[in-house]
Amino acid sequence: MRVVVQEWERVLVYRDGRLAEELGAGRHRRSRRRRRFVRVTVRPRLLVVPGQEVLTADGLSVRLSLTVMCRTADPRRWHESVEDADALVYATVQVALREAVAARTLEELLAARAALADDVRERVGSAPEAVGVELERVWLRDVMLPAELRHAAAEVATARAQGQAALERARAEVAATRAMANAARMVAEQPALLQLRTLQAVEAGRATVVLTTGPAVPAVAGVVEPD
Repeated sequence: MRVVVQEWERVLVYRDGRLAEELGAGRHRRSRRRRRFVRVTVRPRLLVVPGQEVLTADGLSVRLSLTVMCRTADPRRWHESVEDADALVYATVQVALREAVAARTLEELLAARAALADDVRERVGSAPEAVGVELERVWLRDVMLPAELRHAAAEVATARAQGQAALERARAEVAATRAMANAARMVAEQPALLQLRTLQAVEAGRATVVLTTGPAVPAVAGVVEPD
């Protein structure tokens, strides 16, 4: 018989129940007599671990989902070692996810989400390789918090923003007061500055200047800003 093997697969040929050979991509001619042919896909595939309810180190419940990209690195081991190699890899990743989350508080989990996927991959270890599977990439998809935790986080963020705004207003008031104090000190030390400022306002035409005199009081210039 003619056996055509695609680029993304391998064919295991068993003769009398024993592996006789592994066929790579291309066209092959083999006899059917006393032989069984098993096709194994070796191109990358995705394993999705849907939302898992997990407790963090501080006892809070969160739901997380993972996506794993893997491929069959050893077709014979993938086919012979266990009944369902992908199911074993799925269960291993699921357990590793629970262990990684249980070792972190909620704040640590949210602050370093990317590190969680790396931790899961390390905790999985060599278990996939034992069944002929290679993990190429693991990434965290979603972190879902209960409604009460989301409301609490929103309140904390609002309080921080309000506190930052109040701090900026206080800084602006302090800066304005300091500038006024410096101006008053300069005018007290050098009265001529007030006269120069009055002349600048008159020259710019942006103010009305009022001069007042008394019997024993020198002329005083006042600058009235227009409405």
